[in-house]
Amino acid sequence: MKYLKIRDLTLRDGQQSQFATRMNNKQVKAVLDDYRQSHFYAMEVWGGAVPDSVMRFLGEDPWDRLATIKEGIGNASKLTALSRGRNLFGYNPYPDSVIEGFCRNAIAAGVDIMRIFDALNDIDNMKSSIRAVKEAGGLADCAVCYTVDPRFTLSDRIKGVFSGKKIPPKIFTVDYYVKKSKELASLGADMITIKDMAGLITPTMAADLIKALKNELEIPIDLHTHCTPGFGVASLLAAMVNGVDIVDTAILSFSGGPAAPAYEIIRIFADRLGLSVDVDNAAVARIDKSLRKIRAELAAFDQYKRLPPELDLSKDSLSPELSKLFDDAIEASVGGKYQKSLAICQQIEKAFSYPEPDEIVRHAQIPGGMYTNMLTQLKEAKLEHLLNEVLHLVPTVRLDAGLPPLVTPTSQIVGVQAVNCVISMHEGKDMYENVSKNFEDLILGLYGKTPWPVDPEFRYKICGTREEVPYDTSNYKPQDNPPVPEAGGTLLALNEKEQLLLELFPSVATKFLRNKRIAEWQAAHPEGTSSEAQPQLGEHPLSLYFDPNYEPSDGEPPSFWEIAPNWAGWTDSIAIGQ
Repeated sequence: MKYLKIRDLTLRDGQQSQFATRMNNKQVKAVLDDYRQSHFYAMEVWGGAVPDSVMRFLGEDPWDRLATIKEGIGNASKLTALSRGRNLFGYNPYPDSVIEGFCRNAIAAGVDIMRIFDALNDIDNMKSSIRAVKEAGGLADCAVCYTVDPRFTLSDRIKGVFSGKKIPPKIFTVDYYVKKSKELASLGADMITIKDMAGLITPTMAADLIKALKNELEIPIDLHTHCTPGFGVASLLAAMVNGVDIVDTAILSFSGGPAAPAYEIIRIFADRLGLSVDVDNAAVARIDKSLRKIRAELAAFDQYKRLPPELDLSKDSLSPELSKLFDDAIEASVGGKYQKSLAICQQIEKAFSYPEPDEIVRHAQIPGGMYTNMLTQLKEAKLEHLLNEVLHLVPTVRLDAGLPPLVTPTSQIVGVQAVNCVISMHEGKDMYENVSKNFEDLILGLYGKTPWPVDPEFRYKICGTREEVPYDTSNYKPQDNPPVPEAGGTLLALNEKEQLLLELFPSVATKFLRNKRIAEWQAAHPEGTSSEAQPQLGEHPLSLYFDPNYEPSDGEPPSFWEIAPNWAGWTDSIAIGQ
């Protein structure tokens, strides 16, 4: 019998997609006993926006969040975290010392699988993380970011001929993804994930890609996608029909829309396909019941406020009409009629009160979070009426930038620059009059190799040099770790884990740790405090490095315009569906 493994995304990607990562530790604890009994193959619980958001919005320690989940789950499921290779969580390339320290501490704290990706699919940016994870005893889940080639109009192509701007042939083909996956396998990847942040993989492409990967690789293949443009359920079904080993799902009440397909829907398909899934349906139903209460508590952050009907697979039956839809979708997918299967799966999604497919995301071929951020930027400037012009310009900006996959952070870099370009043109200025620092760094080469070479003349226009300049971490210096006078002079970071928070989230962690030190001091000294005490640690806890040009912000979170040049971890908190 063929086995299908399920990776549950609810506590990381699910809540990030639906509720901007607002679940607190108390809410997480409420579902852990039932999760322990559910026996998912793996649970994605950390990384992404979690470390930043729990500090920024909840005043909680992200390391405590991981420890809480590990204590509650034990070894019942493998815990998964997400990181961006050389960039980890921000936009800056980190030296190996930071990467090794982060991976070692994460795995020691309970992470079993580290999902590693690079926004450019530059394998060199992933090598240090792969090595560090495996040396620390973890499993390296190496993700290839799925994207599609931009659509250029006939007018765009004619303009390209006369301007000398070559529009390349299709790059993001099945062969492209297979080649990247084989390269990662040769580096020691324990599994390969096709990571489709925008939900753009069609059932046909999912089928072709999974078949090709299974023919070429012996390690497990996972498909990760979202439901935003309406492909998610049908694409996972096509992947299952064609031999995928692992699929990523979220529990029903946290699924759909910008999140992943529902476990319950995928489990029905798996059972009817004769695939063995070692997940306890009764435990999942109990989790879903608890999550519905939590969703009500998070109503202020709920984008859709459309709750799927309850479904306990351990005892409930489908209506004859809905049951037939599942059978018909399977028949179509097994027969290779993927468009028919897609239409039927969208009927199934409608029966479960999923949000309607996002046509803007589907036609513009961009992630939902990128679209949201561009609209926010335009609204800040009171120029939201220019949105269509921005969407039309995205392919051009992306081509100029070397066709980076539209995944965080490159999706945000391209999106911000497209808005800047449209605003500049409406002011009668050159299209690239206003260039963000992140876009300049991308063009220069500081993020790594782009899938398509950047035109040297364009690089000269933006950066003042025709030569590509790779990132260099040799000049990085450790983030400052000053004493906190209000806490008796205690150092801001007291151990390696806290120092890592400073390195990876300097602004947010500085505020969080300062408040934590003051609270600890006041609890230990209820009669008053003294600012004369000496620091408890005389040495920097870790020899790490960070961008010396980054200026931490005191006070409230910065506005969009303040953060646009640097982002530094902020975008994950607002980007949907990573």
